[in-house]
Amino acid sequence: MQKSVWLFTEGKAKDNALLGNKGANLHEMTALDLPVPFGFIFTTRTCIEYNRLGEKLPDGIITQVMQVITEIEIHQGKKFGVPQNQLLVSVCSGAAVSMPGMMDTILNLGLNDKIY
Repeated sequence: MQKSVWLFTEGKAKDNALLGNKGANLHEMTALDLPVPFGFIFTTRTCIEYNRLGEKLPDGIITQVMQVITEIEIHQGKKFGVPQNQLLVSVCSGAAVSMPGMMDTILNLGLNDKIY
């Protein structure tokens, strides 16, 4: 199984075809120790596979996501889905080639009635 989820600490700007422009630049800013929230990227291959499968998640993707969420929880000292000391995640779209109007963003993923 290919690596579908990369932490910001694992890539480089030259990986933009795999990580998208935003993702590759987030990796680069992290490497420069700029104040970027710790996070992860789904590879462009993963997005292509998702579409190829009829908008179904590729096998093993949830396991990879849970592994990086655990690493982020440790790094941030917070827990995803737990009301006390809640880890919130933002989700942004990105591609290897910028496309105007494709700036879909979900903020505060993890926020719910029990947390709020």
